[in-house]
Amino acid sequence: MNQKTNNLFTPISQDSVDELMIIELACHPHPWSEKTFRSCIDGRYFGKYLTVSDNAVGFYVGEHVAGESTLMDICVAPEQQGNGHGKTLLLQFIYHCKMLNTEKIFLEVRAKNISAQMLYINQGFTEISRRTGYYPSNTGFGYEDAIVMSKKL
Repeated sequence: MNQKTNNLFTPISQDSVDELMIIELACHPHPWSEKTFRSCIDGRYFGKYLTVSDNAVGFYVGEHVAGESTLMDICVAPEQQGNGHGKTLLLQFIYHCKMLNTEKIFLEVRAKNISAQMLYINQGFTEISRRTGYYPSNTGFGYEDAIVMSKKL
């Protein structure tokens, strides 16, 4: 029996941070602090989280300034990865940017995160530069490059 799942996007608020921090902590070797997350709500920041069958499975946080938007963070709970939720969140982020009259979107991705890079490339993002040694290494030794990507809307 096929059961249709209901995908629901909800704006991130201070009340949703505790639930979303669990996803943030599970996704990143160097996650945002709760203080940083809370500072990225409202004002020039925007974000939504995705709920599937009443469970938060992922979220994005963006920043919009002077006609440009930046994808600050995008996460899918590890146990939910591989189900298309990352693409769903990215498409919602792009749609949100269009509603803000964004002219150009920017993002940074770890050089070793090939699956994320492919997600972005498949949605029209292109590499515009690199930031050498930008991210602390996942192993705790050394640093990893960030690939800066953009997309015109």
